[in-house]
Amino acid sequence: MRTGKIAVLLVALTITGFFVGTVLQCAMAQEAKQVIQVTAKKFEYSPNVITVKKGVPVVLEFTSLDKLHGFNCPALGIRTDINPGKVNKLEFTPQQVGAFPFHCDNFCGTGPMPLT
Repeated sequence: MRTGKIAVLLVALTITGFFVGTVLQCAMAQEAKQVIQVTAKKFEYSPNVITVKKGVPVVLEFTSLDKLHGFNCPALGIRTDINPGKVNKLEFTPQQVGAFPFHCDNFCGTGPMPLT
């Protein structure tokens, strides 16, 4: 009888250990992501330079200050719409090193007009 109780206890501890380990792994994975907040408005992203590290997961959290925008970085193969009134998230893990230009791919004019 005592052997049966020990076996049940060992199974319970194993299941508990597995559950705790899984929860900790998930929490550590969430912490390892680099989160960058980006605002978009007509003709401008802020920040206008985004620095990330190869192999480190990234979450870009976009907010539009005025209208629908589109974030596009063709060299990294990432793109998303940025809808006004909500946070738009784009998750990716950079697999290469370099400088990669990004732009808005929703046409809203030819650029800011110079002051005369």
